[in-house]
Amino acid sequence: MKPPRLDAPRVACLLLLLAVLVSLPVLQPPGRELDYAANLARFLTRFWPPDFSVLPAILPSLVETFQMAVLATVLACLVGIPVAAAASHNIAPRPVVAMVRLFLNSIRSIPGLIWALIAVAVLGANAGAGVAALAIYSLGYLGKFFSDAFESADPAVSQALRAGGASRIQAFQYGIWPHAAPLAWSHTLWMLEYNIRSASIVGYVGAGGIGAWLHTYQEFYQWDKFAAVLTCILAAVILLDLGGSRLRRTLAPTAMA
Repeated sequence: MKPPRLDAPRVACLLLLLAVLVSLPVLQPPGRELDYAANLARFLTRFWPPDFSVLPAILPSLVETFQMAVLATVLACLVGIPVAAAASHNIAPRPVVAMVRLFLNSIRSIPGLIWALIAVAVLGANAGAGVAALAIYSLGYLGKFFSDAFESADPAVSQALRAGGASRIQAFQYGIWPHAAPLAWSHTLWMLEYNIRSASIVGYVGAGGIGAWLHTYQEFYQWDKFAAVLTCILAAVILLDLGGSRLRRTLAPTAMA
C-alpha cells in the first residue's frame, strides 16, 4: 500500500500543526494560584446587568461614533477606487502595481489603534483624528479588496474598448467597473461595519467617539456602565449588519447580470 501523497492541503495542515506545537509554550500559567471560576463569577456580578442610566450621556457619543465611521469609510472608498486601479495588474503597469501594493501593505501592517495615536499626535484629541485614522486604515483594506475585484472582472470588454480607441479611464469606467461594482459595494459595507467597531475603540487614545466612555468606566471599574456601552455598540452593529445584508441581497442580482 502506497503512503499518502503529500499534496498542498496536507502540507498546509502539517505546517499549521507544527505552528501550534511551537506556539504552545506561550500558554504559561501565572506565577501564583488563581481561582479562575471565582474571578469570572465576581466579574460577571459587576458586569451584569448593565446600568442603562448612562444612556443620556453616551448616546451623543454613539452618534459621533457612527458619524466618524461613515466619514472614514466614504473617504477611504473615494480614494481607494483610483488607488486600487493603480494596484491592479489588468489596469496599471507592473512597476506602478508593485509600488502601490507595497504602499497598501504598509498601511495594513500598522494597527488601527496606532494610526489613531499618530492622528491624535498630529491633529489633537478630537473626532477628526479618529476619522483620519480610520480612513487611512480602511484605505489599506479597501485598496486591496477593490484591486482584487477589478482583477476578477472579465478583461475582454475593456480590451475591446481599448482596441476601439478608448482611453484607460474609459475602458475602466465601461469595461471593468460595471462588473466589479457590486463586489466593491459589498466590501464597502463590510468596511463600514468594521469601522463602527473600530471607532468605538479609538476613543481610548482620545480620537473621539464612544470609546472615551469605555475608557472612563474601565478606569473606575464601573463594569455595569461599561456593559451598557457595549450593549449599545452591539445593537448598532446588529442593526447595521441587518441593513447591509438586505442591501447586499439587492446587489446580488446585479452581480449575476
